[in-house]
Amino acid sequence: MTSSAPPIPVDPQQDPDGTPPAGAVSLLPATKQILEMIAAGAGLPDILTRLCVAIDQQDPDMMSIVMLMDPDGLRLWPVAAPRVPPAFVEAISPLLIGENMSSCGTAAFRKERVIITDVATDPLRSGVRAERRHVPLAHGLRATWSQPLLSKNDEVLGTFGMLYRSPRSPTERELRLIEDGAAIAVIAIEGERSQAALTKAFQEIKTSEQELRAIVDAISQIIVVLSAEGKGLYANRPLLDYTGLTMEQLLAPDPEGNPRLFDPEDWARLRDERTHRLSSGMPFEIEWRVRRNDGQYRWFLVRYHPLRDEQGRIIRWYASGTDIDDRKRAEERMRNETLALREEIDRSSMFEEIVGSSPALQGVLVQVEKVAKTDSTVLILGETGTGKELIARAIHRRSGRSTRAFIRVNCAAIPQSLIASELFGHEKGAFTGALQRRLGRFEAAEGGTILLDEVGELPLETQIGLLRVLQEREFERVGSSHPIPVDVRVLASTNRDLEAAVESGAFRQDLYYRLNVFPIRMPPLRERVDDIPMLVEYLVERYARSAGKSIRHIKKQTLELLQGYDWPGNVRELQNVVERAVVLCEGETFAIDESWLKSKSSQASRGTGRQVITLAEGEKELIEAALAASHGRISGPTGAASKLGIPRQTLESKMKALRIDKLSYQR
Repeated sequence: MTSSAPPIPVDPQQDPDGTPPAGAVSLLPATKQILEMIAAGAGLPDILTRLCVAIDQQDPDMMSIVMLMDPDGLRLWPVAAPRVPPAFVEAISPLLIGENMSSCGTAAFRKERVIITDVATDPLRSGVRAERRHVPLAHGLRATWSQPLLSKNDEVLGTFGMLYRSPRSPTERELRLIEDGAAIAVIAIEGERSQAALTKAFQEIKTSEQELRAIVDAISQIIVVLSAEGKGLYANRPLLDYTGLTMEQLLAPDPEGNPRLFDPEDWARLRDERTHRLSSGMPFEIEWRVRRNDGQYRWFLVRYHPLRDEQGRIIRWYASGTDIDDRKRAEERMRNETLALREEIDRSSMFEEIVGSSPALQGVLVQVEKVAKTDSTVLILGETGTGKELIARAIHRRSGRSTRAFIRVNCAAIPQSLIASELFGHEKGAFTGALQRRLGRFEAAEGGTILLDEVGELPLETQIGLLRVLQEREFERVGSSHPIPVDVRVLASTNRDLEAAVESGAFRQDLYYRLNVFPIRMPPLRERVDDIPMLVEYLVERYARSAGKSIRHIKKQTLELLQGYDWPGNVRELQNVVERAVVLCEGETFAIDESWLKSKSSQASRGTGRQVITLAEGEKELIEAALAASHGRISGPTGAASKLGIPRQTLESKMKALRIDKLSYQR
C-alpha cells in the first residue's frame, strides 16, 4: 500500500526513464472521444465504460473498474467493468467502505490511493471477514489498485480500480494511467451531476414560469413583463384579449418605432419621461391611452415595478395597468364644466329664481313643469333679455338629469370656423392649432343637459352634425371618423324667427322640426307689466345688499314710470336700470332718472298714438341710438351691445343686415 501523491502530468513524449509512454499516447484519442461524449450529454455508464475500455487497451492483463458511491455514503456500486469477470462484479455489489477493507473500500474511506500488490499476502486483507477475503482469489484476481474519485469539494464520488491476475506493483506510467483515468471519471461524474442539476433547475424554472404565467393570466389587470431596458418580453392574456393582438404583434414595434400598445400621441409625448424613469430604477406610474381591439383608445394608469437580483441589479420590470378611462373623462368633463361656469359668471341670470305671477309667465311655468320630467327636446323662443336661459335651467333642475352637468353654449359668440370643434371636440392635428385632442361640449354634458343658445346662428355644416346627434344620438369629433355615442338632453333657444330662416334657406327644415318638439315662448316684459313691481323689488333688494346699502322704499311714480316703458331689452334691460339706480341712490328710497327711459328710441307711447313703423326700422333706430350713445363703440361695458343687452356678434350681424356704419358714430 502507498499513500496518494499529487497528480503527475502525463508527458506524451517520454517517461522519466527515457522510454516513450506508448500507453499514454494511445489514451489521448480516447480521452478526446470521452470528453466529446460528456459534452454531447451521453449517459454516465456509457462514458465510464468507454473510459475503462480505453484504459484496458493499454495492457492485455489489465482490468479496470469504476465504482460509484451510494447516496448513503456507506457503500460502493460497480458501474463500469468491461473486462472484470461478471461473477466477481456481482459478488462485490455492493462493496462496503471502511478501514482495512478491499482496496476500493479502503481508498474511499481514507480518500487516498491504495495499492495491494498481492491479495493473498497483503496485511490489509487480514481484517476482512473470511468469506469476503477470498472473493478476489476465487475469481483469479491477485493485485488490486484503487484511486478515490474526489470532487472539488473533497467529496468521495467513487473509486477507479485496476485489477491483475498476477501479483505486481505499478510502474510510474501505470500510476499516471490510474490518475488520468480517475481524473477523467471525475469530470464525467461531475458533468453528469451538473447536467442533472441544470435539467432539474430548468424544469423547476419552467414549471415555476408556467405557474406564474397561469397566475398572471388569471389577474384581471393588464400586465406586461419588460427587460431591464424596458423592452416588452411578455403580456398576460387579459391584455391580449383587450387589444386583439398576438404576443408577437403586441411586443414588436411598428415600422415607425412606436409600440402598438399605446396611443402614438402619448408615446411621442411621454417616451422620454418613461426612459428617464426606467433609468432611475425606482417604481413609477404613467397614464397612457391603450388601444382596444376595436381601434378605440382608453386611459390606463400603468404602474412600473422593478425586480432585482441578489446583487440589487434590475433584471425585469413589471408593468400593471388599471382602466381609468371613466375617471379621466369625468375629470375632463369637470374641467369643461368649470370652464363653462367661469364663462357664465359675467352673464349669469339676473335672478336666481323666476320672479313674477302674471298669467303669461304662469303659463310658461306650467309648460316647464310638464316637459321637465321628460327627455323631449325643447325650443325656447323669445326676444333678447326675456330669460330664456333661466327657463332652460329650470327645466334641467326639475328633470332626472339635475345631478349632472348643465352646459350652455352661445352659438352666436363662437366663430363659425370653430363652432363644430367647440360642440363636438377635435382630434390632434384636425386643424391648425389643434395641438392635442379636446373633448367638446356634448361630451362634457354627458348624462346631463346642453343649452344651445342662439341656435339660429349655427352655420349649415354644423347644423348637419347637430341633426345627427338628435336623430342617432352620436357624433364624430372634428378630424375623426369614429362615431361617439352620447346621452344628452338638448335644449335650444333663439330670438330669431326660425320659420323665416327655414324659408330663406339659412336654417335646415329637418333640424327645425327636430328642435321644435316642444316649443316654449317667453313673453316679453311689456306683456308682463303686472310683474314689474315684483321684479323691481327683488332686484333692488339684491343690488342693495351687494352694494351694502339699505333701501326700504320705492317711489310710486318710479313704478308707474317703469310700467309705462316698453322695455325692448326686456328683463336684462330692467336689471341694468335698477342696478344703476341702486349705485346712485343716496338714501333709503329707490328712484330712477326719468331721462334714462325717455332717451331710449323705443320709449313707450302707449295711448299716445305713436306712428307705426316696421320692425326693421324700429330695430335700426335702437341700434343707431345705442351707437350714438357709445360713440361708435360696440363691445365692452359701455359699448352699444351692452346697452342693448345683446351679444356683440348678434349686434354686428344686425348692423351688417341693416347696413349701419359704426364709423360714422365714432369721434
